[in-house]
Amino acid sequence: MRILLLNPNTSTSVTDLLAAQVGTMAGAPATFVPITARFGAAYIASRAALAIAGHAALDAFAEHGQGCDAVFLACFGDPGLLALREVSPVPVVGMLEASCREARRAAARYAIVTGGALWKPMLREIVAGLGVGDGLVGIRTIARTGGEIAKDPDAALCDLAAACRACAEEDRAEAVILGGAALVGLAARVQPHVPVPVLCSVTSGVTAVLAAASAPYRRPPAVSADNVGLGPALGALLAPRQAID
Repeated sequence: MRILLLNPNTSTSVTDLLAAQVGTMAGAPATFVPITARFGAAYIASRAALAIAGHAALDAFAEHGQGCDAVFLACFGDPGLLALREVSPVPVVGMLEASCREARRAAARYAIVTGGALWKPMLREIVAGLGVGDGLVGIRTIARTGGEIAKDPDAALCDLAAACRACAEEDRAEAVILGGAALVGLAARVQPHVPVPVLCSVTSGVTAVLAAASAPYRRPPAVSADNVGLGPALGALLAPRQAID
């Protein structure tokens, strides 16, 4: 089983961190193929960066997706998720969507904690667009961005734990998602300080993508269009197909 581990940010250090972590999480005969976007933001922290990351995710899939049994979009904002599903012949799993679905299965009320103040309104929009907001009672962010947390995770632990506790005590959440690729591994360190389960978004995504890769999948109809200026691989993926007699 080969799974494309697609980081739509341009931070190779986060890709390396994810690759090291998911191998221990998988617990199954799966090979994760780590790929970093070739253009865009190092860490997404705005709607503009999120939109560019969606394009970068499509570009990376076109270049590296052949031969994979599933795609794990390893970014908590799920940039380009629905577009990837439109063009991919294999299942595509987004970290945010998978986390919300797992949290909702575990609890009637759940919340999200992540880094970067701008993510709060963005996540509300994304969750609503994906239709996975049932049971979501709060989104809290800390001042440090994902990039800052990746550079010094120890410095962010107290703030992350405090935000998770506030979700449980003030929002009455019964589970909290600690969201973000750069936050991988921190849920276990925060958990002793929080009275409800803290879910790691990366673990949720890995679990979901392994299940998707093993399940029957119906390939979507091919998508094609005339395009100008795209990378060679993406242009070829979206090029008009010749009719077959």
